[in-house]
Amino acid sequence: MNDRSPVFVGNWKMNKNASQTRSFVEAFLPLAAQLPPSVGIAIAPPFTALAAAAAALGSGNRVALAAQTMSEFAEGAYTGEIAASMLAEFNVAYVILGHSERRLYQHESDATIGAKVRAALAAEITPILAVGESLEVREAGNAVAHVLGQIRSATGDLSEEQAARMVLAYEPIWAIGTGKNCDRESAQEIARAVRAARKGFADIPILYGGSMKPENAAGYMEMPDIDGGLVGGASLDAGSFAALIAGAIAR
Repeated sequence: MNDRSPVFVGNWKMNKNASQTRSFVEAFLPLAAQLPPSVGIAIAPPFTALAAAAAALGSGNRVALAAQTMSEFAEGAYTGEIAASMLAEFNVAYVILGHSERRLYQHESDATIGAKVRAALAAEITPILAVGESLEVREAGNAVAHVLGQIRSATGDLSEEQAARMVLAYEPIWAIGTGKNCDRESAQEIARAVRAARKGFADIPILYGGSMKPENAAGYMEMPDIDGGLVGGASLDAGSFAALIAGAIAR
């Protein structure tokens, strides 16, 4: 494991209502308290559970709050959208942007995702930019070029200082929710290319996302450019998420 502080973010997707979120936090906080303070931990519940999560976590707590997406606009006639200022009201520290499911189902473009990144940075919310390739792209040998293209499109106009305030998450699309995790060497190849992609990325956290589980997390963390995980299904259970983090940082 490298000298950068590890970060683990639980992306709950469309799971857990407000009462279930409160129950999770009550169970998870004592477990999180046993983990080293240098490890960054965040949970990303649905929008409807953010208020419950914020109240249960309290201020200055061990676990940070993340949102699953946000609008690129500050306000206006955008039905169903959530602005950065609305997230800030609940002390949201991170926001996941560019997740493959948003790209697929909501047809989010790299340009839109880049606008969201800029809006998050302006609101002092750390963007977690998710990038990754389909199985077709990987089998064609174009995985690295595809991911770097996504990064260039979303961050090309950022300053070095702005880029250094980001988190990157590599999530091979074909490994998300399928149980088919990307082998750690292939994940490291992408992470190394991402870190070298532009000025400002040298010391940012780069996370792996895509069927990360308690039994494979440590292997990813042994890679020199992987600093944590954007965790899906394994983050929905308090014990599983805590075990994943503890196992990942044990070596």
